[in-house]
Formats: sequence, structure tokens, C-alpha cells
Amino acid sequence: MSVTHYDSYTEARAHLKDLLDAAERGRVATVRRDAARTAVVDVERLRSSLASLSAPRAQVVAEAGGWSVFIPGLPIAADGATFDEAITEMIVALREYAEDWQERLLDAPNHRNNWALVQMISLSDDDQLRDWLVGSGR
Repeated sequence: MSVTHYDSYTEARAHLKDLLDAAERGRVATVRRDAARTAVVDVERLRSSLASLSAPRAQVVAEAGGWSVFIPGLPIAADGATFDEAITEMIVALREYAEDWQERLLDAPNHRNNWALVQMISLSDDDQLRDWLVGSGR
């Protein structure tokens, strides 16, 4: 079976192991609840896909004896005495933005389209965010 789909929450709950097994294997796994259909996806597959789709647009600038990092179009910026400090501060700023987005910005017209970025931030650890910002070869 290539698609695991349940037409109700009750049916999905009764087959939760099968639903999760399908998602972990990378198969399409969905549940219908009323008119909505929801996908169940393995976290690392989703995080990796979102990271590759959300190209980091961070810009790093050396200035005034330190470094500044910002993402054009987003209210996310950080500073540090060294490049690494600035990137570490940017990771903190990204986490704060994701938290703010979850709490109040998701419905704001100028933030609602940042869903994929927020999901990627929330599903990533600090090393994964660092790799996303500067590239894994650095």
C-alpha cells in the first residue's frame, strides 16, 4: 500500500501505529477530520525539505569591529564581536521570531507567509540552523 489514509480521527486513532509507521518510512499518510485533510510526516524529512526549500537569505556584514547578520524582509537581525558570535545570536533571534510567530504573528498579513520558515526553525537544532545559515561546508 503506497498511501495510508484514514477517513476519520477515530479510524486513525485505532491505527495510529500504522499511520506513524507509514510516515516514518516516507509514505503518504493522511487523516481526514470533517472537511480538513492533514498529513502526518516524519519530522526530519519535513525539516530537511523545508530547509532546502527555504534558502537562507541571511546577509553578513563586517562593521564597526564586529559582525551583523540580517535577513532582508524579516525583522530578524543579530550582532556579535566575531562572525561565530553573530551567527549564534542570529540563531537566538530566529528562535525568538518563531516563538513570536506562533504566539501572535501567524495571522499578521506581513508574517503569515513565513509558515515554512517558522516550521523549519522550530524543527531544527542549533547545529542544523547554523548549517542552514552558513552552509554545512563551513
